[in-house]
Amino acid sequence: MLIAVDGPAASGKGTIARALASHFKLPHMDTGMLYRAVALNLWRWGGDPSSEFEALRGCDVAAVDPADAELRSEAVSSIASRISAYPSVRAALLDRQRQFAGQPGGAVLDGRDIGTVVAPEADAKLFVTAAAEVRAQRRVRELLERGLPAHYEDVLTDIRARDERDTNRQISPLAQAHDADLLDTSGLDIDQAIAEAIRLVERRLAARLSTQQT
Repeated sequence: MLIAVDGPAASGKGTIARALASHFKLPHMDTGMLYRAVALNLWRWGGDPSSEFEALRGCDVAAVDPADAELRSEAVSSIASRISAYPSVRAALLDRQRQFAGQPGGAVLDGRDIGTVVAPEADAKLFVTAAAEVRAQRRVRELLERGLPAHYEDVLTDIRARDERDTNRQISPLAQAHDADLLDTSGLDIDQAIAEAIRLVERRLAARLSTQQT
């Protein structure tokens, strides 16, 4: 069973994907972490994010340590958003994502182009979104809880800029797959969003099983 979860920044897709992986007992990959790892690699050796060549050099990442706090810093997030638009960077990381998606038993992947590019054959697809203002509030709350400075207007501006880059890049733009279920989390708390995600996936899997049996 392969589940694809896509959506813009701070929509809740990561939390939902982890919950789905736990519920269905599947391995999970946060593909955004790959781009953050490249961004962090680039940032640490002083590379230039505006250079596609240098960004590609940053792809030489053997492993991702999700416990590294710098991966979720705003500086690294901003660099990751910029370098993810480079075709060579996306191509370099695509194989790792597809290998994870193709492992025996299935998987859950979340990102920006899982259902459209990485795993268009996924058994269930979700496109998780929320109003930009709601996502900015969530990101501010997350940053403050981690003891980092955050200002709502700055975060909102950054989220809107990321949305613009993600949806308008030429390679693998952020888009809802034609067969993905839309899940708007604007008015939902975490438990409600997770419950709705499980319901949508189970409905999709039941429909697929019914089709196979007939």
